[in-house]
Amino acid sequence: MRPIIGITMGDAAGIGPEIIVKALTHAEVYQQCRPLLIGDAKIIEKVKPIVGFTGIVHAIKDPSEAKYEFGSIDVLDLDIIPSDLPFGEVSAVAGDGAFQYLAKAIDLAKEKKIHSICTAPLNKEALHKGGHMYPGHTEILADLTDTEEFSMMLTTPNLKVIHLTTHMGLIEAIESINPERTYKVIKLAHETLTKAGFHNPSIAVCGINPHAGENGLFGNGEEEEKLMPGIERAQKEGINVTGPLPADTLFFRAGRGDFDMVVACYHDQGHAPIKVMGIEAGVNITVGLKGGIIRTSVDHGTAFDIAGKNIADEKSMLAAIHSAIELAPKE
Repeated sequence: MRPIIGITMGDAAGIGPEIIVKALTHAEVYQQCRPLLIGDAKIIEKVKPIVGFTGIVHAIKDPSEAKYEFGSIDVLDLDIIPSDLPFGEVSAVAGDGAFQYLAKAIDLAKEKKIHSICTAPLNKEALHKGGHMYPGHTEILADLTDTEEFSMMLTTPNLKVIHLTTHMGLIEAIESINPERTYKVIKLAHETLTKAGFHNPSIAVCGINPHAGENGLFGNGEEEEKLMPGIERAQKEGINVTGPLPADTLFFRAGRGDFDMVVACYHDQGHAPIKVMGIEAGVNITVGLKGGIIRTSVDHGTAFDIAGKNIADEKSMLAAIHSAIELAPKE
């Protein structure tokens, strides 16, 4: 049975609606899954002529009403956004809408009415203006699923990265890293790869400082204090993990196939290499959510500067949908 993938519309003023509609013009998506768009039908209708979609927008109130037919986009219509909302502008109503779409998707996943969640991008400023003070999708997912231990995982065809910290300043990020967090993220990486079919997956941990501290030459012993105890604990459990290794060479080594997963210590340490490897094929995956909920996302933002202009490329959305299909629980 093809899994039902709940696709949230993201910020209605951004490129989310466009890239979703473009992605759903690919027949293979419907061959591999049953896509259910969670958002506003009137915004999808507005996008149709922009992207040249001539099919049907099928507005519904419950997943049981969906047809899942190629050429017809099933939209679980929350009816939040006014049809005259301008593209490319920060808006409180769009920020609230992005939150409400995700909250609905989480409820549906808990009820087993959808098998995976795939999210279009939201805008953090709009999210906050809409009254939802979260750094991003990952933290909303963790809060609404009562998940304490989670991580952001980024993937491209040649590189997989999981993070110890994400949306916080660099000083705060380094302060928040500790051996327990290091161990738990390594374990999450191991479990995720094992479930995906990797045998004895190879994991490498980045150093915090240049040259991974180089035996105390750089930094204040952060590698020895914050990383090594967690790495050694995982190793004692039989997890194939090594490090900390210098980040400036580790990503090259992982990209050529030396490691199955890299553990990055902070946001840009992990994000920058992924985006250099190919932002169009990048996928953001939230790992460790309670209830086994799977969430994938495009690895780019709302791109307000090109929203509504039929410029946005759907490749990352297609990759995110395919990852949601691949990781969906098998019935």
